[in-house]
Amino acid sequence: MADTARAQKIADRIKTVTAANLGSIVKDPDLGFVTLTDVRVTGDLQHASLFYTVFGDEAQRATTARILEEHKGRLRSFVGKQLGIRLTPTLEFIADAIPENAAHIDDLLRAARERDAEVAASAAGARYAGEADPYKKEREDDDLDDALDGADERQDVR
Repeated sequence: MADTARAQKIADRIKTVTAANLGSIVKDPDLGFVTLTDVRVTGDLQHASLFYTVFGDEAQRATTARILEEHKGRLRSFVGKQLGIRLTPTLEFIADAIPENAAHIDDLLRAARERDAEVAASAAGARYAGEADPYKKEREDDDLDDALDGADERQDVR
């Protein structure tokens, strides 16, 4: 079993080789603008998952997924020649959900900004329910109270 550092090096190499030569190997005009976002290789170096995104609409993504699946063997053969290792890992192309996740996060941030603006607008005319400074402060007549308490204690002692 290979160590994780070697698996990571091979994953990086697969990503670089595949991204640089995808257009020259596939040679299909219907192939969309593909970006490889990540490659993960199993610890035994037998399987590689290539995550990709496609610029375009849903039809373009479906067409690109079909084309990548059709040319998976040619891509694996090319990667095997470039890697120069004993066993070439099988390739699996997985559409990455980064654009959908990013859009969802943008929607959440927009909603949070709107709620913050609503809270700020409602707080603009707000006033304190009690005094402006609700914390107790030492009063000047506390010294007088202390003197009286001392007098009471002397009376209790008798």
